[in-house]
Amino acid sequence: MKNSIKFPWRTIAALLFFASGIIAFATGASVTERPDVTHAGLLAQAYYSLSLFVVGGVELGTPTGGPAASKALLWLAYFGSPILAATTLIDVLLRVLSPHNLHMRRLRHHIVVIGTGELAMSYLRVLRQRDRTVQVIIVSRQEPEASIADELRETYDAIVTTGDITHEFCLKQLRVKRARRIVLLSDNSLRSYEAASIMQRMVPGIGKRIVMHCTNLRFMRAMQHTDVAKRCEIFNSYHLAASGLVREHLMQRFLDTSGRDIVVLSGFGRFGQTIIEQLQAHALRELETVAIIERDAVRRVLVAEEQMTFSSGYRREVLEGDISHPAVWKRLRDTVHISSDARNVVFILGTGNEEDNLRTAIWLRRGYPNAMIIARSSKASLFAEEVGKEHNIITVSIHELVERNIPEQWV
Repeated sequence: MKNSIKFPWRTIAALLFFASGIIAFATGASVTERPDVTHAGLLAQAYYSLSLFVVGGVELGTPTGGPAASKALLWLAYFGSPILAATTLIDVLLRVLSPHNLHMRRLRHHIVVIGTGELAMSYLRVLRQRDRTVQVIIVSRQEPEASIADELRETYDAIVTTGDITHEFCLKQLRVKRARRIVLLSDNSLRSYEAASIMQRMVPGIGKRIVMHCTNLRFMRAMQHTDVAKRCEIFNSYHLAASGLVREHLMQRFLDTSGRDIVVLSGFGRFGQTIIEQLQAHALRELETVAIIERDAVRRVLVAEEQMTFSSGYRREVLEGDISHPAVWKRLRDTVHISSDARNVVFILGTGNEEDNLRTAIWLRRGYPNAMIIARSSKASLFAEEVGKEHNIITVSIHELVERNIPEQWV
């Protein structure tokens, strides 16, 4: 399924041997069993030259007469044609009988995973926890690094191959028609939508078996009314993580505190926006105020308003600034009036800077001993977890939240 262009040496060699035979016959080379071939027409000489690829010189005999150069060309065709035919046949047989191709032809009720990034690894960990036997095919656009390929084969017992999933030939080779699930976890959202469209055209009704990750949350929202979005299961990893965070940590906290709660959300990228969506969907009555802190908060909120509806059921404050700057927290205190001993306040430090998140969480703990403080990281961190336990801070990893919230039906 590789798409690299190879030099057509077999075709050139075949033309060379074929032409050598015709030229040799036309310039006077004769053979023991067909002495009249020298005087035969061009069509007959072409036929005899082609026969060399199939039966060699068995029917013609050996070159005997004619100019030395003509006999040399004929001997070249005699040896070259059958050798080329034999090596081509052997190559085809080896390809057909290779373990990889035998595996691919026998595929049935398997799972195809597109992508080899962190999200693909998270999905594979969950898959193998729930199903150790299903055959898994991993497809990468380019050859993955040796260490990654080895981990995929040895740890997850997967077949690793390369190919372009927007080509029908590649999808046919993957036997998507017989697959149990096709999981598109590539970083290129547009190519994933394209592949899903092609598969739906190839196999009507396959959409219910396609799970697709869309990296760009804004693009995913814009495409939500397309035919692909309606027929396939489309998600964003931050959406999974945010729904898990709200369900696992915030809902019970809201129930345990009296009155309505204040949520301070630092960072308003994909993670922050999906947290707001989840809070509005599942905890709207528990919210008093949501304060958003971000360097370019106003722009991000305006962009989010184009795609999602902010509820009027709670107070919303937007503060521009860096969480590492004390002035932004002073503005927050002056605007929202959070008392130092308040229990009904939640700080979610969800910026893309993990060091700032953890450091600011420790600083906030000193000023708000009764608040819930959550610090976000991308990957699981033993160090962050230990620091969190020491300071009563909840540390969450995007990858861990995603893995804990992958639906059962996706695997």
